[in-house]
Amino acid sequence: SGAPDTADGAWRPSASESPHGTHVAGEIAGAKNGVGITGVAPGVKVSGIKVANPDGYFYTEAVVCGFVWAAEHHVDVTNNSYYTDPWYFNCTGDPDQKALVDAITRATRYAESKGTVNVAAAGNENYDFAADSITDPSSPNDGTPSDRTVDPRTCFDIPTQLPGVVTVAATGAKGIKSSFSNYGLGTIDIAAPGGDSTAYQTPAPPATSGLILGPLPGGKWGYMAGTSMASPHVAGVAALIKSVHPHAPAAAVKALLYAEATATPCTDPYDINSDGKVDAVCEGTKNRNGFYGWGIADALAAVSH
Repeated sequence: SGAPDTADGAWRPSASESPHGTHVAGEIAGAKNGVGITGVAPGVKVSGIKVANPDGYFYTEAVVCGFVWAAEHHVDVTNNSYYTDPWYFNCTGDPDQKALVDAITRATRYAESKGTVNVAAAGNENYDFAADSITDPSSPNDGTPSDRTVDPRTCFDIPTQLPGVVTVAATGAKGIKSSFSNYGLGTIDIAAPGGDSTAYQTPAPPATSGLILGPLPGGKWGYMAGTSMASPHVAGVAALIKSVHPHAPAAAVKALLYAEATATPCTDPYDINSDGKVDAVCEGTKNRNGFYGWGIADALAAVSH
């Protein structure tokens, strides 16, 4: 709470904090310089809008401030590879949790009204957001969590499930839904590479890892996997679209992002560990379904339109 820290370098992770943000930023904008990896949109400007506290929690006040700051500073695209703590799902039937949903909804809508495209990771629990109920064992994650059954039609993972936010699922080396990626018809908007364990999706040689390579603090490199890695792929494509169409409003950028995605039919049956049991059920058509939304993001098609 209080005034944000705008000092030079305040965005940098401390030695005790996660390298997650550095990895994500590299996926978006890593330079094409022959070193390490090249980002989806090399050369675009990136800003570190730090909304996590030193303990790694993303609380509502900071998240709201982040979206408002982005709006006021004419940020074209935000990437949100996190969920807002402490509730994985915020249920609108609870007045306190509803207040959190309302606050961040207003903030994301305000940012979009100023031209910002908000992109967010769908989450890594293999939850079906279109199910009648979900068991959430992890909330509140800053206290004593316990199992609770929630209705995903009235309980939301924020900001990813908020209106207007681009919700991104992850795919692995085989080009199918990552074993961990959340899914759900009507929630997932688009999919992108997020990696997966080689136990589930083994990459073709010469690749040796099914995870996503990216930069780490201190000039290092490392592999990570998650919808957190898929979301910046999409944010990078949105940045490329904005580079080609600098005056396009957020709605037009999103429409082009979806229209130029590679339509991908449901993986049916989805038996990711080959044990003879279905691990997730995909609903929908080739052109829009619960695993891949409108399809898998295609950077070249998006900017060749």
